[in-house]
Amino acid sequence: MIKIALIGLVAVLLAIQFKSSRSEFSTYISIVGCILIFLLGVNRLEIIINAIKKIQSYISLNQAYITILLKIIGITYVAEISSNICKDCGYTAVANQIELVGKLTILATGMPILLALLDTINNFLKA
Repeated sequence: MIKIALIGLVAVLLAIQFKSSRSEFSTYISIVGCILIFLLGVNRLEIIINAIKKIQSYISLNQAYITILLKIIGITYVAEISSNICKDCGYTAVANQIELVGKLTILATGMPILLALLDTINNFLKA
């Protein structure tokens, strides 16, 4: 985490230096900092995926649900990072739309899990 924090701080300090004279460099530095931090964060996803697989070995989970969960995690990362970059560049309206579509995409992607849960509850109540 210290490495990620240092990369973030260096990127911000460099971006601040260029913001007044060459604002486009400031944006590029910010984007490169985000990409570096994202790449370091992907390692954490591997830990999460391994934990999910271990949980799946203990209990019977449909592989489709695991795939949906991983897709939702990916959607969250992409929406959050792109939204923050847009906010940094001053395009708050675009950032808000990215966040909204991200939330709707997560809802749509998770719908099969919700329907399966409701079906399970319905079958339990009928029995």
